[in-house]
Amino acid sequence: MSSAASSRPPLIGITADSSEFEASGSAASQELLFLLPHRYCQAIQSAGGLPIIIPNSPSRTQIRCLLQRIDGLLVSGGNFDIHPRYFDEQPLDKLGNIKSARTYSELESIDIALRQDLPILGICGGAQAINVALGGSLYQDIATQLPNAQQHQQPARKHCGGHLIELQPGTLLHRILKRRTLEVNTTHHQAIRKLGKGLVINATAPDGLVEGIESTDHAFVLGVQWHPEVLARKILLQRKIFSSFISACQRLPRGI
Repeated sequence: MSSAASSRPPLIGITADSSEFEASGSAASQELLFLLPHRYCQAIQSAGGLPIIIPNSPSRTQIRCLLQRIDGLLVSGGNFDIHPRYFDEQPLDKLGNIKSARTYSELESIDIALRQDLPILGICGGAQAINVALGGSLYQDIATQLPNAQQHQQPARKHCGGHLIELQPGTLLHRILKRRTLEVNTTHHQAIRKLGKGLVINATAPDGLVEGIESTDHAFVLGVQWHPEVLARKILLQRKIFSSFISACQRLPRGI
């Protein structure tokens, strides 16, 4: 790798959400809008990376070509659920909004990135997507399937943290944060159930639910169930997740 390539900030692709809007007040004129909260880009920029937004694509070839041009993949969260057909289950009544195009594009992106050993950071639904892409499953609705679980959908505490998690010693996440407990902000009604191939749990909630995963088969594949990009604005520990991700992307031997 040339000195120019090694000195440039790593290019980080962030998966976008999608929404329909009416261009001129008519249902017949609805168009698809790709969007991403600024906080994801801000967290990457503050850690020394260059963020670009990755739109959904139905083409695996196009996804592969795009991923060959980036140094790391951030799979963002969103207010939608992964359809349970991806882990061989029938949908429950409490299954939330489904975004088929986004799910397909993200799962394909993760699969290609894993094959390239591209560093991946998954946030909230992004962590769940990593698990599903590796053959794992999800609780479709925590309240339905685990009625004794604590409340994990805490949007009112998104900016200050809502509950504690316990980190597992010896994991990548523990090496990054160097502590056993951490207060996190969670806004999810689904959760990781069966682990995907090569994944280990690096953090759990007091009720036993998985709060973080990572791959033992790749250099840097990390998924967290909370939203560190929100807390990173004020909390150094949360910023360390992004700085470690960017460091892994800088170490990747890729061309200009």
